[in-house]
Amino acid sequence: MVLIDKIQLPNFPLLLAPMEDVSDPPFRAVCKDNGADLMYTEFISSEGLIRDAIKSRQKLDIFDYERPVGIQIFGGDEEAMALSAKIVDAVNPDLVDINFGCPVKKVVSKGAGAGVLKDIDLMVRLTEAVVRSTSLPVTVKTRLGWDDATKNIEEVAERLQDAGIKALSIHGRTRSQMYKGEADWSLIAKVKNNSRIHIPIFGNGDIDSPQKAVEYKNRYGVDGIMIGRAAIGYPWIFNEIKYFVQHGEMPAPPDIHQRIQVIKKHLHKSIEWKKGMLGIFEMRSHYANYLKGFPDIKQYRNKLVQINEVAEIEETLNEIEAKYAGFELERTPIQLINYHEKCAV
Repeated sequence: MVLIDKIQLPNFPLLLAPMEDVSDPPFRAVCKDNGADLMYTEFISSEGLIRDAIKSRQKLDIFDYERPVGIQIFGGDEEAMALSAKIVDAVNPDLVDINFGCPVKKVVSKGAGAGVLKDIDLMVRLTEAVVRSTSLPVTVKTRLGWDDATKNIEEVAERLQDAGIKALSIHGRTRSQMYKGEADWSLIAKVKNNSRIHIPIFGNGDIDSPQKAVEYKNRYGVDGIMIGRAAIGYPWIFNEIKYFVQHGEMPAPPDIHQRIQVIKKHLHKSIEWKKGMLGIFEMRSHYANYLKGFPDIKQYRNKLVQINEVAEIEETLNEIEAKYAGFELERTPIQLINYHEKCAV
């Protein structure tokens, strides 16, 4: 068992990473169904919460079936972070997570996200402000450092633990790397093996198969793994990893019926949460990922992103299920989405 304060997680838990414009309640619902042990909201601006911005407030939506679930906030001002932590506390998630890892320019330029990596003293003060302002466990998501010359994650881990955080998730890249190159898990392992560190350490970056998840579990000794891009269009990744850990072999991949059932649930959850047409629009970005690899699927994908009626969408999905019944996709490592200017893992 892994403990984040009093939150009980299974041995080697699998966490769904907070991803902007992805990790909304509909997406979290299908990931929870398929084995995610701990999930986070999309990251929320502390300034937006204080201003009562509609989009920021909507991101606070959590549901009991998701638990345990954390709300992630970001910002570069101590007072704003403290006030937003109080707002989050009132919503009663299971924990509050601080984003010190988002590398995109619009966040970094405000001295938030990975921008805080350039000022570790500020990072500690921001963390202490949040810890003081909430009764919930506080965790942090961050990167190895700002660039190759400042990979100070060991010092950061010790100081954040001293500031009161209850778990730390580390993406194995610097801010300068963005999402390029290979994630370096060796420094994550150094943090985990540091005799001063007693909080759970979760590794993140480049996990694209159950085999790699188990390899990294054994090689680096982390308490669990956070998965982001690999779950987009493939929420089955969580249960597949668990099966591989237990049995040492791969389960059968989801067939077309299972895929269509998940797409339909995701669609209906999206419509329910976004209140109608907006839910249909936002679902359009997911079809290609769910149906990747099927031959001659483009005509159906093009149709799905143009339809505005739920009944017609479902009819098209039924056509796809009938056409590809019995078809077996060749299993390959999951293609990790390149996020560019989105904040993800």
